[in-house]
Amino acid sequence: MTAPVLTPYADSEVARLRTVILHRPGPELARLTPRNNDELLFDGVPWVARAQEEHDAFAATLRERDVEVLLLSDLLSETMDIADARGDAIGAVLADPRLGDDLGDMVGSYLESLSPAELTAALIGGVSKLELPQGRGISWSLMDEHDFVVAPLPNTLFTRDSSVWIGPQVAVTSLAMTARRRESSLTAAIYTYHPRFAGAEEFFTPGFEPLEGGDVLLLAPGTIAVGVGERTTPAGAERLARQAFSRGLAETVLVVPIAQDRAQMHLDTVCTMVDRDAMIIYPNIAGSMIAYALTAPDGPDAALQVTGPTPFLRAAADAMGVERIRVIETDLDPISAEREQWDDGNNTLCLAPQVAVAYERNHVTNSALDAAGIDVIEIAGSELGSGRGGPRCMSCPVVRDPL
Repeated sequence: MTAPVLTPYADSEVARLRTVILHRPGPELARLTPRNNDELLFDGVPWVARAQEEHDAFAATLRERDVEVLLLSDLLSETMDIADARGDAIGAVLADPRLGDDLGDMVGSYLESLSPAELTAALIGGVSKLELPQGRGISWSLMDEHDFVVAPLPNTLFTRDSSVWIGPQVAVTSLAMTARRRESSLTAAIYTYHPRFAGAEEFFTPGFEPLEGGDVLLLAPGTIAVGVGERTTPAGAERLARQAFSRGLAETVLVVPIAQDRAQMHLDTVCTMVDRDAMIIYPNIAGSMIAYALTAPDGPDAALQVTGPTPFLRAAADAMGVERIRVIETDLDPISAEREQWDDGNNTLCLAPQVAVAYERNHVTNSALDAAGIDVIEIAGSELGSGRGGPRCMSCPVVRDPL
């Protein structure tokens, strides 16, 4: 018997996970070289076959626990069979100012000629000058044969960032970095046109101020924390708050400043929920984290009320209506803590309250979680982690049980 299709919904980070979107890494990772990996936001050149093995094991781990795994490439290929969706996705490619009119016409014609599966591969994996059958224009003439006429999207691996479900509605985010901006066009096409998401309401769109899903934590029903730093701007956090307030999706949004650097690019690189009232937090900054609370006592169209700054853990507990937030203490010295934070030790994916997926390499953090009563499901991530993302980064929850 075919399992019923569940209606998208999420109001927390920890309730029973039912459906998730992942992206199995593919040829786009093979595009990474020491010459371009910084530009494409990777810290190294991953071993693609091993990364695929690790990701397959991650997906299998979720399926073994009755989580429905939707693969982004499958969803996109099915979506690219719809003419309007193809037009939107190709239009996002042609908006690249590097192309110019002449080369843009050639690229558009080439992409239009591809099958849905071939188009999906090109949109994610990119197209080099050498792979384009023909071209023209000054942009074409000045390109090296290995330059990309369609840039690859290796960070598609991190499906958390381009969309966030809050309640029954979805935020298709505005990715900050040039190398990632086109990812949102693919996510938007899926939610707009794929039959699985027919009628889905989008309450945030890529045209808004920069906001990335890794900065958005659903602390509890009605309470959202948004990190502001390298990827999400204060204006992006404010826009999310206004949109969520206007749709009745939240009552309080906590804006949490984080360092504007690579190691702490998103809020979920320094803290994630592991139970209804418990977090794992990077110990080097846990005591200094602050939050500003946004509410809309006069309605979302009026000036939002800003209170704070307040210590983050206190502000979170108050907004969630609990006495305190339990912090999982790792007792790491500052150097070891920095190493495990860099290796995504604080980036966990909850499958249910007190059940979290984590990278196996972070032994001390995982041991602390286990000692605190958290069932830790360890996965390999030596190659997957080269893009600076852990299990939470690699997953976009579509359906969770209500908390």
